[in-house]
Amino acid sequence: MFSFRGCGGRVAASFTKRQFPLPRLSNDSAAPRTPHFDVIVIGGGHAGTEAATAAARCGSQTLLLTHRVDTIDFDGGQMSCNPSFGGIGKGHLMREVDALDGLCSRICDQSGVHYKVLNRCKGPAVWGLRAQIDRKLYKQNMQKEILSTPLLTVQEGAVEDLILTEPEPEHTGKCRVSGVVLVLTLMDGSTVYSESVILTTGTFLRGMIVIGLEMHPAGRLGDQPSIGLAQTLEKLGFVVGRLKTGTPPRIAKESINFSILNKQTPDNPSLPFSFMNETVWIKPEDQLPCYLTHTNPRVDEIVLKNLHLNSHVKETIRGPRSMAPLVMRKLQLK
Repeated sequence: MFSFRGCGGRVAASFTKRQFPLPRLSNDSAAPRTPHFDVIVIGGGHAGTEAATAAARCGSQTLLLTHRVDTIDFDGGQMSCNPSFGGIGKGHLMREVDALDGLCSRICDQSGVHYKVLNRCKGPAVWGLRAQIDRKLYKQNMQKEILSTPLLTVQEGAVEDLILTEPEPEHTGKCRVSGVVLVLTLMDGSTVYSESVILTTGTFLRGMIVIGLEMHPAGRLGDQPSIGLAQTLEKLGFVVGRLKTGTPPRIAKESINFSILNKQTPDNPSLPFSFMNETVWIKPEDQLPCYLTHTNPRVDEIVLKNLHLNSHVKETIRGPRSMAPLVMRKLQLK
């Protein structure tokens, strides 16, 4: 659908900013009833913000629907799980997004507090850029970018249903989705029209939070999951599942003895993620250090004795990383 314009896309957009009005920011209670958008993106996380801005850069009138504008991007601006970017796999992915004029690398270069290239002792093929991020600063910079993007409207609202027109005869298969789509928002029952809908629901699509032995529906701690949309997708013939994410534990800083840990300083000079930048926003001497530690047999013993108190740990086959060893074992058995 999109014809990405590469690194020149952002430059072209800057030339035409004055031709387009700034996007409207609204909520369900007082939303302007716009009858039609070229593209509607559901979800304001990493994928949603990239998809919405990419569509807008291509000249499409775009609507980004998110539960809460104050958390827009994010697992990224909100950064629920881990305040870092990059690594071996994700670092390569960020460079690819940046080559398509995406946002995350540029915003990362404006918001980090520690930049380092991993695996320098090995060959360049396995080097991986990594940055520790200031969560508030990233959120602030991403929202500023999103809300100033021409042709992009951001609206708060939970999507309850997708109402589709009759599919075209040439579209065959179990999921015959085509034609004009009506997006029904949950809060006031209003409808928004579009010919293209992009779902980037992340953890919200019939999401569950697991704390110890307790489980309750939620998209993120404090946010409601998207139930109606999941039911709609199942009616359309899609298979809806759930993979665990695994939120890392938080440790009180004052409880750590940093003197016995392996101190890691940032790179000097620090390499930026984006090809558009020559440097990051903060000097190496002003960045924060990281510290490396290891577990020991005593930690293993504590974890093994308390597995029965944590349903999340026992669900090892529901995560993408933990599925790999299981698949390999099955292949070996064959």
